[in-house]
Amino acid sequence: MGWIRSPVALGRRLRPLGPLTYRIVAPRDVVFGIVSSPYLDRTPEALTSKLEVLERGEDMVLAAHYTRVRGFTVTTVETVRFEPPSVVHFRLVRGPVPHVVEQFVLDERDGGTELEYRGELGTDFWALGAGWGALVARRWELAVRTSLDAVKAEAERRTR
Repeated sequence: MGWIRSPVALGRRLRPLGPLTYRIVAPRDVVFGIVSSPYLDRTPEALTSKLEVLERGEDMVLAAHYTRVRGFTVTTVETVRFEPPSVVHFRLVRGPVPHVVEQFVLDERDGGTELEYRGELGTDFWALGAGWGALVARRWELAVRTSLDAVKAEAERRTR
């Protein structure tokens, strides 16, 4: 994950995102389908205020994510690449920091799925950037937790 490309990259500081691990009582292909379908298929109407696919390919999309933070909508643009049925890769193209790479790794475990989220967030400008990165990382991980809670609930609902 550590490859960095930035026009600035002065005083680059990296910090981990996650890991967050979810035990989901559903088959891995169901979980992978729930994660990938809003990107690879038609985005459901309920998600259009949070997600817009800007460009769609066979195994990769360019997507804008919209997140409400303190009354404002923050837009991030990421590439999302899929390795069915086990990995989803995210790479930040535009957002509040110059560098974010993330993965959802799905493993079959005891008739269900273990989904692990991990990544790294990078900021520039030494301590000043690191302080900003700490604020962004808290919000970023909260948004990921919210999404993964919804994935878990939907996968388990479909499996019942």
